[in-house]
Amino acid sequence: MQIPTMEKMQDCAQKYVVKNYFYYYLFKFSSALGEEIFYITFLPFTYWNINHDVSRRLIMMWCIVMYIGQVTKDILKWPRPHSPPVVKLEMRAEYGMPSTHAMAATSISFTFCIATINQNKYSLVLGLMAAFVFSTLVCLSRLYTGMHTVLFTLTELWILGSKTAVPSCILDVIGGTLISAALIVLTYPAWDIIDHLMLTSPFCPILSIVVPLLLCYNYPKLEDYSPTRADTTTVLGAGAGATVGFWLNNLCAAPNYPNQSLHLSLPPISEMMMVVLAKFLVGIFILLVTRYFIKGMALRVLCSRYQVSLNDLEARRRLEIEVPYKFITYSSVGFSATALVPLVHELLGLI
Repeated sequence: MQIPTMEKMQDCAQKYVVKNYFYYYLFKFSSALGEEIFYITFLPFTYWNINHDVSRRLIMMWCIVMYIGQVTKDILKWPRPHSPPVVKLEMRAEYGMPSTHAMAATSISFTFCIATINQNKYSLVLGLMAAFVFSTLVCLSRLYTGMHTVLFTLTELWILGSKTAVPSCILDVIGGTLISAALIVLTYPAWDIIDHLMLTSPFCPILSIVVPLLLCYNYPKLEDYSPTRADTTTVLGAGAGATVGFWLNNLCAAPNYPNQSLHLSLPPISEMMMVVLAKFLVGIFILLVTRYFIKGMALRVLCSRYQVSLNDLEARRRLEIEVPYKFITYSSVGFSATALVPLVHELLGLI
């Protein structure tokens, strides 16, 4: 009997009925904590309102973890669970192992805890518990939405190339979590060194642009298109732009943002919350406008250069168009978040 390959097995759209709206909205919201909407709000928020040092470490670990996770997906080529029997609440075209949602949630939550524990007066146990709850919710949401599975059946293992019918489980989510934990442990001793070089090295701006671009252009090639290269370029581009902004701010020593965490005693809580909200809304508005205009301009220039239609989706997926337009767009967003937005905050007196 000829066993079909995983690539040829098509998912069938399944209708579903929501019987528990609490779990439905909880896990849909938790799943969004691993999406662009979370990254483009939370990471800049930490820079504008919490602490520069924490923000730099978060962005550094986010870029490292996401690049390794995305590349691992396309090297292993392990598919997501099929529907049926799984009911999928989302549809994604890329491979499943490891779960980059789980990797990002683990790295961001535990890096935040580790980076702030010495600067804030709160219990380490409470910080670790909060990080555990955050990452667990995101991990469970990937199982609830049908994007990952706890284990593959023996039939699927055979299709993947296993010649021996040995009971085995492929833990997409747990695998992603363990990879992130290992990366945090391995990189933690070098956090201060990397941070110092990021702020003071004269080569930082050049390396911050050249190295991510080389990684994006040399991303593993696949027979069929996968959005992982575009997603990786988005992450590395945002990290590159933010890093240049970090370096420039340190060079110019402006704007003079406080490098201490927010204290709830001074100023009064109501006044502080108004300032935080104003800074957030102004910053997000600038980032969204930057993203809209830079993306449109980059696409127009590149499509004109290669003489393809702006509406041709297949053409926009070509390496020579996809990588530069994504990188230019999100490096501009990252630079705006760390360099332009703080200047606007200072001009508006939101310091």
